[in-house]
Amino acid sequence: MNKNLKKVSFTEMKNGTKADYELLTRYEHEFVSGLPDRILQELKNLGESLDGYKVSRLEHSLQSATRAEKDGADEEMIVATLIHDIGDSLAPNNHSQLVAAILRPYVSEKVYWIILHHGMFQEYYYAHHVGRDRNVRDQFKDHPYYQDTVNFCEKWDQKSFDPDYESYSLEHFEPMVRRLFSKEPIY
Repeated sequence: MNKNLKKVSFTEMKNGTKADYELLTRYEHEFVSGLPDRILQELKNLGESLDGYKVSRLEHSLQSATRAEKDGADEEMIVATLIHDIGDSLAPNNHSQLVAAILRPYVSEKVYWIILHHGMFQEYYYAHHVGRDRNVRDQFKDHPYYQDTVNFCEKWDQKSFDPDYESYSLEHFEPMVRRLFSKEPIY
């Protein structure tokens, strides 16, 4: 924000006035309206993240979302699939929880749960190669979204590292991102 903008009168929140909190509410609304731009920038940043795969993390995200769209997923799920790994840079050991927290005000409980747990469910494909339990996801076998999360990983996430797969562009998904993160929070 511009340093010349009006500031609150307090140095401790408990001493704030109605006018102070009305000012902050206006600034917050303005800041929140920029969320789609920040999400899209984080996606672009995935183009320069973790090495070692045959595709960038951005391309992985685009492939995953393209697969979701081609399979007929709704827009909420497509966007969630697109951004499911944007937490990799800041939270490599719990990126699923970070992204789920970003999505939570905008998506259904089902989509939230899938994204929240996808990292653990994804371990099914590789954990046994690095000395961990590949079946850690089985603790959720009785959960109503267990199979949905298995399907997310199997159909969209684990298979989206193919340099020959033709993904839709980030520009294709941009209107969806803007719609989802511009709507009123649902919780």
